[in-house]
Amino acid sequence: MNKLNAKIIEIHSEGQLSLVKAEVNNVLFCAIILDNPDTADYLKIGNNVDVLFKETEVVIAKRFTGSISIQNKLNCTIQSIEKGKILSKINLCFFEYTVSSLITTQALIQLNLVVGDEVMAMIKTNEVNLSSYD
Repeated sequence: MNKLNAKIIEIHSEGQLSLVKAEVNNVLFCAIILDNPDTADYLKIGNNVDVLFKETEVVIAKRFTGSISIQNKLNCTIQSIEKGKILSKINLCFFEYTVSSLITTQALIQLNLVVGDEVMAMIKTNEVNLSSYD
């Protein structure tokens, strides 16, 4: 599980659903939360939270220039690659954090990913979870 420390900067709620925006090193993360500020104490602007997302939910793009609906986009550098027969783990440097992505080895080969490559890591809004900051 990837875990980044963030600060909530914006909350939009409708019923029990909230779109929460939080910053990590001035990079915006968006998360859809099945809670609202009335039902979850940690959902307050200015509060510190952990941004959590699974390695399997991190999409990797190399030389991405198009438009896409994914809101969470992180410019990263490939730190290390653990190549398996079917799946490969890509460790990315995102500021002081290591973000991990688990992709198929076929995708690794197709993208010709190597250590040191500049890539974009993308995570869908509904795949990001928040928890109160430890």
